Amino acid sequence: MLENNELIQLAIVDDHPVVIEGLQRLLGSKDYLNVAGTFTSGADFLVFMKDNRTDIVLLDISLPDTNGMELCKEIKKRSPGTCVLVLSNHSERSIIMQMLQNGASGYLLKNASADELLNCIHEALAGQITFSNEIKQIIARPSAHELKEVPQLTRREKEILHLISDGMTTPQIAGKLNLSQLTIETHRRNLLQKFDVNNVAALIKVAVQQNLI
Repeated sequence: MLENNELIQLAIVDDHPVVIEGLQRLLGSKDYLNVAGTFTSGADFLVFMKDNRTDIVLLDISLPDTNGMELCKEIKKRSPGTCVLVLSNHSERSIIMQMLQNGASGYLLKNASADELLNCIHEALAGQITFSNEIKQIIARPSAHELKEVPQLTRREKEILHLISDGMTTPQIAGKLNLSQLTIETHRRNLLQKFDVNNVAALIKVAVQQNLI
């Protein structure tokens, strides 16, 4: 709850009227909270934000005119003090993490209970990052790259991996190590195979994630 017993000003952005109706029915019964506006498009909400205080917004990711990820970023850019609480059917870990990176204060699936939703609203307004129970379980699972074993590299492969990450080309590496370009290319192919990636950019990304460079 806000200071001086001010009502929490909450907005809902979702393109499903039945979801909006259900949320209004649930939240409208709380005497500490005011549903200040409901919107089925991101553009309409951004217009509303210009002249209306919004303490917290319940935001869906799939909207007809914009992506909720980008809208979240825009909301935080325009009003850093507005809490964005994602309410979505998307349960992919990568999407959850991207929304948090874009400034969301929390994430719930639409099958969350009313108590979970109200608890998350209060935690978000208290400055916490908050999740429904199912989202907590999803976040706790290791991601794909975390499950992969760190490849066993030879001393030469480690050396070449570091040089690749420094942006050196095959001819440059060959010259530096006094090896043939064919040998360097063979090591490159072996590295891609060991890391199970298709290109150098992906190779470097995974090597960084596994603290090898």
